[in-house]
Amino acid sequence: MTAHLNTLNTALQGKGRTDLHMSEEVLAFEGKLTVLARDLRKGTLSHFPSLREFKEAHMMNLEHLHSEVIAIQTSFGKRFSEFREEKTTLSFPVTPVSLDPSLLNMTAFPGVSPPDLEMELADVADKDMWVSKFKRLTADLEDVSSQKAVLAQNHKWRDIENLPKPDKLVFETWNAIPDIYVNIKKYALGVLSIFRSTYVCEQVFSNMNFIKNKHRTRLTDDSLQSCVKMKVTAYSPDVQMLCAEVQEQISH
Repeated sequence: MTAHLNTLNTALQGKGRTDLHMSEEVLAFEGKLTVLARDLRKGTLSHFPSLREFKEAHMMNLEHLHSEVIAIQTSFGKRFSEFREEKTTLSFPVTPVSLDPSLLNMTAFPGVSPPDLEMELADVADKDMWVSKFKRLTADLEDVSSQKAVLAQNHKWRDIENLPKPDKLVFETWNAIPDIYVNIKKYALGVLSIFRSTYVCEQVFSNMNFIKNKHRTRLTDDSLQSCVKMKVTAYSPDVQMLCAEVQEQISH
């Protein structure tokens, strides 16, 4: 069970995860818990090979272990109930044209007009150009997910980091949508801005160890803020171009 939980924890880490991805990982794990609980109840232990060997040697009772898995499943259901309730809302940035707008949670986005959003969605859903854009987005996300699965199976973790980030693909798609669809764009970007994980925060604090040196007392708040931005951004500046734009200092 610890191994299964570690696998879930790893799937939720990293940059570029969308809320939809994280909710699907958690909900899928709840489904896996049902399979594991059934395996323990029947005593087949297909998913617990080490436990199966131990049971055959010691004739142990599995009822307690079955109850523990059920307790984990119940806890997940309570802790992550909002994922299930808000699945339509979290899916909006990826598949807006195929959703029922009446099922969207509008309470968290006061700057969005529900009637105008509904009309904009109806307009977008009838324009092949925008519909094809979201179909292409879905295909790209599926391709990235497929490549990631193959690379993970071969333990090529460094190559996984070089794959396109899902959230970047989603943002690029919405940036291409005209601003006349202001309400659906505000809603999509609002959903994408939901704070989904403490992973990046923890990673930043781990990387800030470089300030523990003899010069740290000379760092200003602005300097520290700039250092934090450098640690969390994916922006890669073109240093050569920036240098070319700077006028050289002529010595006198």
